[in-house]
Amino acid sequence: MKKIKFVILTFILAFSFSIQSNSKTVPASFADLAERLMPSVVNISTTQTVTTTNNPFPFQFPPGSPFEDMFKEFGTPQERKSSALGSGFIIDEKGIVVTNNHVIQDAEDIIVRVNGTEEYKAKVIGADPLSDIAVLQLETDDKFTPVSFGDSDKARIGDWVIAIGNPFGLGGTVTSGIISARNRSIGLSRYEDYIQTDASINSGNSGGPLFDMNGDVIGINTAILGRNGSIGIGFSIPANDAKIVIDQLIEFGETKRGWLGVRIQDVTQEIADVEKLDEPRGALVASVAENSPSDKGGIKAGDIILEFNGTKINQMKELPAIVAKTKVGTTVKVKIWRNKKELTKNILLGRLETSDDFKVSDKKTETPKDTIIKDLKITVRKLTKEDIKTRKLPNQISGLVVTQIGNTSPLQKSIEANSIIVEAQKTKIKTAQDLEKIVKDVLKSNQKTILLAIYNNQNQRRYIGVKLD
Repeated sequence: MKKIKFVILTFILAFSFSIQSNSKTVPASFADLAERLMPSVVNISTTQTVTTTNNPFPFQFPPGSPFEDMFKEFGTPQERKSSALGSGFIIDEKGIVVTNNHVIQDAEDIIVRVNGTEEYKAKVIGADPLSDIAVLQLETDDKFTPVSFGDSDKARIGDWVIAIGNPFGLGGTVTSGIISARNRSIGLSRYEDYIQTDASINSGNSGGPLFDMNGDVIGINTAILGRNGSIGIGFSIPANDAKIVIDQLIEFGETKRGWLGVRIQDVTQEIADVEKLDEPRGALVASVAENSPSDKGGIKAGDIILEFNGTKINQMKELPAIVAKTKVGTTVKVKIWRNKKELTKNILLGRLETSDDFKVSDKKTETPKDTIIKDLKITVRKLTKEDIKTRKLPNQISGLVVTQIGNTSPLQKSIEANSIIVEAQKTKIKTAQDLEKIVKDVLKSNQKTILLAIYNNQNQRRYIGVKLD
């Protein structure tokens, strides 16, 4: 009996030790880690010239007023300097800095502050609006302390992380938290697989690093949920995804993404039933671009892509990111479901950036009509391809440009003219009628609060909640 008790006790102790050795304890302090990493995190400030037209009258015409067009030419164009703040981090001793594209977009001057004191001018090596990543080169011969990228695929929900950045221009700010979720998609860009964290991230943290407890960069802080500051929901671009883009920007000054040339959609249960597929999975090919890699490789509309180059496609949204990461010119095996059986096609990947799918038409389109959204007291027009090209927005974006905001509009304090409304109540907005219908539905409800997703004048995507009267 004693021998049995001894064996059981030994097993319990061994099991307990195993659990303790495999779990990570709460750090007693982040001080040593922060001290080591802070010299590699930089503050970025940019300036650009903005042209505005002053209203010569001591009043504002109501939205849609016929007098607005009559008198708008009387305003005097004035130029002013606009500044923006962000963060970044050094990845090479020669002064190569990584940040967000939206931090430096359209900047005329870029100043990078290192160690809170030393300032350097910087030039853009390459920038990618689709992933919101930019790479800068400090214009100096000084040597710097770089940080390394970690394996973001190994980051787990619940792991400790720290963020270092320049919130509200305060500089050198360290916050800590955990990874709250993985594989988040928030409609910010074409390729989304964000790490969600509750480490405090605020305006000015954009472009700063998210570190693991080894001091390796596992993410680039790029977005927050909450208009007025951190509410414990921040999003970071995973390091493994970012590094592919960064390496291309350093080598070529631009990105070179793989391209299949298909339009895809979700496979619903109903579609899976009709196609006799065991479960809803893969990506349904809605159309195939003429002379695209898929067209030449034999893929047809109606096919369901189940596997790409050995990787199973469980959901439609997974395919674009996987294709984009694959080297241009690679021949890949694509497994499809057609006529209730599996087939394999060999596809020679093209380059997205040179495809017709990527290019924005240079043709001038008709000026879209202004529409008054009476319940919001704003005037809007449809977003055009010219807007997308001029503002360097993601090509797939749709929405409404706010041209005027009434003095009594519930959005008066929340948005500015030229903001773009892309979602309402988590539904994509394509026409003024879409927005009007959702607003009326909200007004009929008890809550009477509408959640909008917008791009502001700095092309930053934000959610705003507005109480309607």
